[in-house]
Amino acid sequence: MSDRNDLLLEGVVGSVAYGLNTTESDVDYLGIYVEPTRTFLGLHPPTRDRGTRHGRDGADATYHEVGKAMGLILSCNPTVSEILWLDNYTVATDFGAELVSLRSCFLSAQRVRHSYFGYAMAQFRRMLHRRETQGLRDPRLAKHARHTLRLLWQGYELYTTGVLPVRLPDPEPYFDFGRQMMEESGETAAKALIADYEQKFDTAKTALRQCPDEAPLEDFLQRLRRAHLDNW
Repeated sequence: MSDRNDLLLEGVVGSVAYGLNTTESDVDYLGIYVEPTRTFLGLHPPTRDRGTRHGRDGADATYHEVGKAMGLILSCNPTVSEILWLDNYTVATDFGAELVSLRSCFLSAQRVRHSYFGYAMAQFRRMLHRRETQGLRDPRLAKHARHTLRLLWQGYELYTTGVLPVRLPDPEPYFDFGRQMMEESGETAAKALIADYEQKFDTAKTALRQCPDEAPLEDFLQRLRRAHLDNW
């Protein structure tokens, strides 16, 4: 469980943030925390494997150390990147707010396309696997379908506008698509959706730079580490 005193940012993510929650949905939290700089100077510094904590008063919550989080956001990981694009935060320190203000510096066209399209394809493959192994009545098929469409739409919006809309303007088409996946025609519709978005990405003019702007991010992290260095 994360020590809330070291949090930089925390917010509600997942289905509730997207507007895709149902009565069965949990409230998911995502956050970024900072380790004291002295811990990086000892025998057992934090590593990528050790840079994640879980749990928040019994709720589903994931917290990444800021160094790990920034690396994941630089790769345009959709699950972590959305923390910088929320409308509201349950925790936002001055450093956390500054990190949000730098969110566009993390973006690059190729990584956004690769990550969002790749995550959508992973959801698509899980969906097909469930159809084959569990049958059409498995309710998780609908969830995989909703998130396949969500990832494609969000990724395309980010790619073409430079802005990541976390909350969907109208959730109903996503629920409709989820219900369709529980029908025989679902696989054909899903394959057509993937092909359509692949063509849209291929022909779109991106609003993103080709490489991220790392200099402001490096400056931010260096100042943050100095601010959390103990006096000797």
